[in-house]
Amino acid sequence: QVQLVESGGGSVQAGGSLRLSCAASTAIFSMNVMGWYRQAPGKQRELVATISSGGSINYADSVKGRFTISRDNPKNTMTLQMNNLKSEDTAVYHCNLRTYGTTSRDYWGQGTQVTVSS
Repeated sequence: QVQLVESGGGSVQAGGSLRLSCAASTAIFSMNVMGWYRQAPGKQRELVATISSGGSINYADSVKGRFTISRDNPKNTMTLQMNNLKSEDTAVYHCNLRTYGTTSRDYWGQGTQVTVSS
């Protein structure tokens, strides 16, 4: 069982930056995709960015050019650098790991709050 622990959330003014980190409790040997999702009050959870174990990256249109996702496979960590934050980025951000093998499995972190004030 893999546990994911996020860190780095907080409050910032619009235009500011935050860096989120996610650490997996164990090494992950199967093909996998790690990602960040967010959920604002009253809204559905939405994809922010994903990065595969092979390095393929995908961003939501709303964050392209502002957010950068990266991962360190030997350290089992993933980061999300968020620049030029906007009030609409306010949400709880969740780390996700999807592993692929005989069956796929999803793991989620507990979430970290990001609040951007205008």
